Amino acid sequence: MPSIGNKARTELQRQLNHELSAAYAYEGMSLWCEEQNFKGFARYFLTQAGEERQHARKIIDHLLDRGILAEFAALPAPRMKFKSLMDVAKTAQSMEEANTRGINQAYEAALSETDYPAQVMLQWFINEQVEEEDWCAEMVDRVEKASCAGGISDLDRHIERYLKEKVAREPQAG
Repeated sequence: MPSIGNKARTELQRQLNHELSAAYAYEGMSLWCEEQNFKGFARYFLTQAGEERQHARKIIDHLLDRGILAEFAALPAPRMKFKSLMDVAKTAQSMEEANTRGINQAYEAALSETDYPAQVMLQWFINEQVEEEDWCAEMVDRVEKASCAGGISDLDRHIERYLKEKVAREPQAG
């Protein structure tokens, strides 16, 4: 089996659990949005939860390919109460920024141990985080600007259109 250093292994295990925790957190955001009748945002965050689970699976598969069984950590309950849609948007933005830091930390461990397979796998995550952080910044900006009457409802519909376009652009698994 291909070897992997202790530092890289530890960081990959930590990151996969961070991805699962993010999925759980996005589920909580989705439920809050659903309760507040922000159906578009609810679907958006539910989609994000699914993406985070896929990201965790990508790390799990990488570890398995290298002869390592993934270890799951206990996940804290997700936050379920928010003051406003802006609070939700800023929480998502903060989560994605923390996720980027975690991925970079895992990449640094792979670099320090000259773990080329982990470096290549983590480069995909690094590129993904550019998109995720960009979208979160746009979401915060749009929620902030949606202050006129009906603005949030229009934005909620925009999120639904964005999701449809995003799904249509993604390559389908075959």
